[in-house]
Amino acid sequence: MKLEHVPLEWVNRVWGAAEPFLDGALEWSNGEYTVEHAQALVTTGQWMLLVATEEGKIHGAATITFFNRPTDRVAFITAIGGAGISSPDMFEQLKGFALSQGATALEGAARDSVARLWRRYGFAEKYKIVGVKL
Repeated sequence: MKLEHVPLEWVNRVWGAAEPFLDGALEWSNGEYTVEHAQALVTTGQWMLLVATEEGKIHGAATITFFNRPTDRVAFITAIGGAGISSPDMFEQLKGFALSQGATALEGAARDSVARLWRRYGFAEKYKIVGVKL
């Protein structure tokens, strides 16, 4: 399988095929993000869309955003879903993409089961994110 960045000008053509994978992933965001929010963030260039393809068919999708800290440029996985998208090969490709965009760190918020899976790829828990509405 190959991980491909979808250039902004192609997002609307690809979105319909990628959306179900992202919708499933965003179900775990406790309503903070919906697939409609993700589409708006991707089509306005705030998030990037990546798709896992094989023989021209999309088998998974991810969204990623970048931000800077004083000591790191972070590639943050905002949503990821699909068959085989969390394989060792896909994570190597994801790391390669992040590096090509200047990232020095790769992070993502994850529920416990995903955090256990990602540990296989070198991720370590940094902190838990909690919040309250004001």
